[in-house]
Amino acid sequence: MKNTWRYFHQYAWFILWLGVVAMIGFVQHHVLKATKQQQPVFKACQPTTNVMFLKTHKTASSTILNILFRFSEKHNLTAALPNGNGFHLGYPQLFRATFVEEFKSIGRNFNVMCNHLRFNAQEVRRVMPNDTFYFSILRDPATWLESSYVYYKDVTPAFRNSKNVNDFLASPWSYYNLTEKNWNIYAKNQMWFDLGYDNNAVYDEYYVQSVIQDVEQNFHLMLIADYFDESMILLKDTLCWDLDDVVYFKLNARSQSTVQTMSPESKEKTKEWCTLDWELYKHFNNTFWIKIQERMDLKTLYKEVERLQKRQKELMEMCLSEETAVEGNKVKDKRLKPFQSGTAKILGYNLKPDLVNETLTSCKKMIVPELQYMAYMYSRQFPDKNKKPIDFK
Repeated sequence: MKNTWRYFHQYAWFILWLGVVAMIGFVQHHVLKATKQQQPVFKACQPTTNVMFLKTHKTASSTILNILFRFSEKHNLTAALPNGNGFHLGYPQLFRATFVEEFKSIGRNFNVMCNHLRFNAQEVRRVMPNDTFYFSILRDPATWLESSYVYYKDVTPAFRNSKNVNDFLASPWSYYNLTEKNWNIYAKNQMWFDLGYDNNAVYDEYYVQSVIQDVEQNFHLMLIADYFDESMILLKDTLCWDLDDVVYFKLNARSQSTVQTMSPESKEKTKEWCTLDWELYKHFNNTFWIKIQERMDLKTLYKEVERLQKRQKELMEMCLSEETAVEGNKVKDKRLKPFQSGTAKILGYNLKPDLVNETLTSCKKMIVPELQYMAYMYSRQFPDKNKKPIDFK
């Protein structure tokens, strides 16, 4: 009798164990099945092709314009170009949609906007699609002012009668006249002005913060010219572009011989003189690094920067007859000479003489100055306008 009960208990425990195993298997099967159903399907991101770039002054924005024009051609996009093959989209007036060539016939089917304009959100949105990505670029106001001083000295009353940038900043109100504000936009808070606001506004904390909040609502990203390579990596990653889409040669840069050395006092005075731009720069320099950290760690960032610089070096060795840019008077092909302004000596490039076919075309597009590239884009989009563009072949 005892043996019978012992065997019965052993058999019962065996049956219970089998039941538990079966139940675990059943649960695991359905959990794995549900997990598979809920697992997101990761797809390769698609490049953003509707882009509005606010081209601010003296912030390496000509280089970005070249990047955007090349990208536009690569994807057969339509650029919002100045009416009548002009240089600016109505600048320094607030932008209006009618400043765009063929706006009435093309409507909101433009993909890329990147020429100089004074930002006017409502009018820009009349031109660009709803899913447009908006970005711009800012620069440290001290280095910006020095560059603006040299480049615009001849056309800016506030600069014209001063000896140099340090002399101007020692007593700026001695040279700056509010009655000439239309001509003096290059001398004070021009980034603020380009964004559509009053560059002569009196500093007020509430006003400044409301403008910054407004800018954040209008723009998805602010790049920083002082960290240009890092900016290109962030832009590439954000827009799902390829490395070659953001590789560049510096354009509209000037000879180092024309750079004026700013005293420490002048740099500090710039923060006061251009206090609106300084507040902009401080805020968006901070958000720039926050956005980078949201997408990648610094090790990854600088690994990507290294890749960008390596690719840039490869293309320079492939395309250029000299290792670096040369002064404008040394550019051999007259069609590739950059526009000269003020006392700045704007640099250009010479191509290797043996380049042919696609290599010649791609190399030439990387070095062609802004005005010439704009003329080419204009004739490409509007061939019936009888404009003679530069030949890229």
